[in-house]
Amino acid sequence: MDARVERTRHSLQQALFALTQERPFDEVTVGDIAERAGVNRSSFYQHYTDKETLLAFAIESAAAEASTQLADLDPESDVAPPALSDYLSHIDANAAVYSSALGPRGSALVAFRMRARLKQIVRDGIVNHGTEQLEGVALEIESASVTGATFGIIEAWLAMEPRPPAETAVNWIWRAFGTPSGRGDGAGTAP
Repeated sequence: MDARVERTRHSLQQALFALTQERPFDEVTVGDIAERAGVNRSSFYQHYTDKETLLAFAIESAAAEASTQLADLDPESDVAPPALSDYLSHIDANAAVYSSALGPRGSALVAFRMRARLKQIVRDGIVNHGTEQLEGVALEIESASVTGATFGIIEAWLAMEPRPPAETAVNWIWRAFGTPSGRGDGAGTAP
């Protein structure tokens, strides 16, 4: 991809995250985003059809960055990888927009894209480490199970008042990552 295009998209995504830390997503306009990113409105529309699409891409980009860092994810490790902490810290810093996007009146597009990216991260972690799968359970089902738990934990954590620190959510996710197939503790394996 052209470096200028990539810079503009990144600037628009960062502008959206910055603005949603200041006020609710619904109150942020395309004009606000373009101004904060230092581009004009027509440049915005050359890259995104609307602010919801920008949000979906911004959230997916953050997950993609985390997945790059999680490329060597070891599902059998007792310690969560630092990249998971970085990703949850990003979500925590942008909790208002994530809560809005993933909440009951949120964006199906954002939720779908985030869930798909998380599933790919989980699947890659299982495959890359040659982790033994639960007997009789297909890789896609096992990946979907861990992804569902991870996504559910993120949603529930974002809804908590007061919200525990990101590191607490990291620990919940990491424990859930090992639990469905019994990795690390022997539970869930066939007798």
